[in-house]
Amino acid sequence: MPHWQTSRYRIDLARPQVMGIVNITPDSFSDGGTYANTQAALAHCEALIKAGADILDLGAESTRPGAQPLQQAQELDRLLPVLRAAVTLGVPISVDTYKPDVMQAALDVGADIINDIWALRWVSSENELSGRNVVSAHPSCGVCLMHMHGNPQTMQLSPMEGDIVAPVRDFLLQAAQALLDQGVDKARICIDPGIGFGKTVEQNFSLLAQQVALADTGFALLAGWSRKSSLGAVTGAAPGDRLVSSAVAAVLTVQNGARIVRVHDVQATVQAVCVLSAMQAATNSE
Repeated sequence: MPHWQTSRYRIDLARPQVMGIVNITPDSFSDGGTYANTQAALAHCEALIKAGADILDLGAESTRPGAQPLQQAQELDRLLPVLRAAVTLGVPISVDTYKPDVMQAALDVGADIINDIWALRWVSSENELSGRNVVSAHPSCGVCLMHMHGNPQTMQLSPMEGDIVAPVRDFLLQAAQALLDQGVDKARICIDPGIGFGKTVEQNFSLLAQQVALADTGFALLAGWSRKSSLGAVTGAAPGDRLVSSAVAAVLTVQNGARIVRVHDVQATVQAVCVLSAMQAATNSE
């Protein structure tokens, strides 16, 4: 079974890993400012670990559909005080950012993983630094490469068309190969199909149904269905009422090959994945 190599941790993927989301933002689609200050964010980090989170994912800029870009200085002001404390909590810490200078600052503080919705394509206009260069220059940090069609401002106004499984797979393999070409070990790389990022409801569920095409690439696969609008589209539930559908989606993604699930509701997800793992263990022992 593969592992995910990160700055400080070699994460064993034999057991599905639950990544808890920490939004240090006033405008997240799911928890709209609940953890926007340092004290509240750190309390949430500790609560997620107590609930069973294996990894924490800190994000200081909302990337919900329609979100406007955040100035780099403001992102760092939100992120760094929380990150400095979070790296002492005893679990791998991921930072959700697309800005190369923020990536570098996060790694300098001790972050373990860079989680990038742009798959390291963003280049700083100030110093021409790229996320790919930041990650490849680091000796061991983990990285998650996500597929996004368009950008957060426009992605749901003009989503992808037609069958998207093959294009998403090809994009992620190309992004991963670019890192391999720069000397990054395969064990450091994780891929994410980017549920909801420039895709229709039907396309998102198509990615779930055909997820084995991504799981079979040889790269660790992360799935992020938690509270997404596609779940609301099929259940009618508001974001805060999507705990059950999010847990079900997490179980289905693990059943279809995901090794990391990125979620808001950690305790429910941990319990749901435990039930699946117990069933799979019983099946394998027969």
